[in-house]
Amino acid sequence: MKASFRLFRIAGIEIGVHYTWVFALALIAWSLADGFFPDAYPGWDTSTYWVTGVVSALLLFVCVLVHELAHSLLATRFGYPVAGITLFIFGGVSQIRAEAEEPRHEFLIAAVGPAMSIVLSFIFWLIAGRPDLFWLIGGDTDPGRTPASAVIGYLAFINLLLGLFNLIPGFPLDGGRVLRAIVWRTTGSLERATNIAATIGQAFGWGFIAIGLLQLLGGNFLGGLWIAFIGWFLNGAAESSRRDTAMQALFSGLRVRMVMEQSPPTVAPSTSVDEVVMGLFLQGGRRAVLVTDQSRVLGIATVSDVRKLPQDRWKATRIDQVMTGAPLKTAAPDDDVAAALRVIAENDLNQLPVVEGGTLVGMLNRGDIVRQLQVRKTLGLKPGRPRSG
Repeated sequence: MKASFRLFRIAGIEIGVHYTWVFALALIAWSLADGFFPDAYPGWDTSTYWVTGVVSALLLFVCVLVHELAHSLLATRFGYPVAGITLFIFGGVSQIRAEAEEPRHEFLIAAVGPAMSIVLSFIFWLIAGRPDLFWLIGGDTDPGRTPASAVIGYLAFINLLLGLFNLIPGFPLDGGRVLRAIVWRTTGSLERATNIAATIGQAFGWGFIAIGLLQLLGGNFLGGLWIAFIGWFLNGAAESSRRDTAMQALFSGLRVRMVMEQSPPTVAPSTSVDEVVMGLFLQGGRRAVLVTDQSRVLGIATVSDVRKLPQDRWKATRIDQVMTGAPLKTAAPDDDVAAALRVIAENDLNQLPVVEGGTLVGMLNRGDIVRQLQVRKTLGLKPGRPRSG
C-alpha cells in the first residue's frame, strides 16, 4: 500500500502504517474520550477520559495487527509469500503476494483472522472477570470501574464486534473470502465464486452507504459519515476484487516468455548518458534501457533517472552513475504474466527485466502485455494458447 512507512518486522513480516491510520487513531480516541467512556463511566476527570481513550485506540490497533498476523502467518505456512501488513484507516490489510491455489487454503487463511479476534475477545472477557461482554455498554454499577477495567471491557467488546463484522459474507471481508472458498469448492470455478462474493460485498457496501446517509440526515454526522465511508470502501474493494480475478482468468496460462521482448538492447556501464538519450531514448523511442556486464544485469536507466541530471553533464556522466541499481525486481520466463504484472503494478514500474539462471533473456513491458491481449482478443485466441511452429 502506497503512502505508508515501515515500523518493524514480526516473524520476517514487515509491519507498516498508512498515513490514514493517524486520522483513524485520532478519531477513535476522540470518540471514546468524548462520548463512549463518559457515558459508561461518569464522574472521571477529562484527562482520565483522554488517557483511557488513547490507550484503548492504540490497543485496538494492536488487536487488528494480531488479527492480520494470523492471516499472514498461516499464508506463509501454506507457502504464499507475504509482502507485509499495513495498518490504515479501516483497520489493516495483509499483503499476500499470491492468491490461494485451492479452496481449503482460501477458507483457512480467511477464517483464521475473525477466529483470532473472537479468541482475543474471550481472553479479555476472562481478564475482566465478567459474565457477559456487554456490561460496559449498559453502564451497570460495578466495583471494577477503573480506567484499566474500562479498557479491558472495551477490548473484549470491540474484538467480538471486529470478528463478527469480518464474517459478513461479502468481499473483501474475511467472510466474503470464506464464502468464495465454499462456492469455489462447490462449483470448481474461482471466477464464478469471486463474482458471487463480490456482488454480495457490493450489496453490503451500498447498504452501509444508505445507513450512513440516513444517520447523517438524522443528525448523527460523525457516525453517519464513518458508516458511509465503510460502505464506500467495501463497494470499491469488492469491484476491484472482481476486476483482479477477471484479469487473472484472462492471463491464465500466459507465460512471460510468450509476451516479453526477446534480446532487448543493453548498454555497458561506461556508456555516457548522452549516448543513451540520443541513440535509444530519442531515436529508438525507448523509455528505459538495461545496463549489463556480459549478460549480468547491473541496473536499469529510465527517462526519469536521466532527467534528474542537468543536460550539460550528459556527455561527461556514465550511465551507471544515474541508473537504478541492484537489487532490481525481475521476472523469470516461465512466470505467470498475471504475477509479473502484479509486481509491476505494486512497485509502480513500467517494465521488468526477465532473467533466467542469472542471465538476461528479455524485457517485459506494460505496453507489450496490453498489445498481446488486444491481438489475442481480435483473433479470438485464448490466453496461454501455445505458438505454432
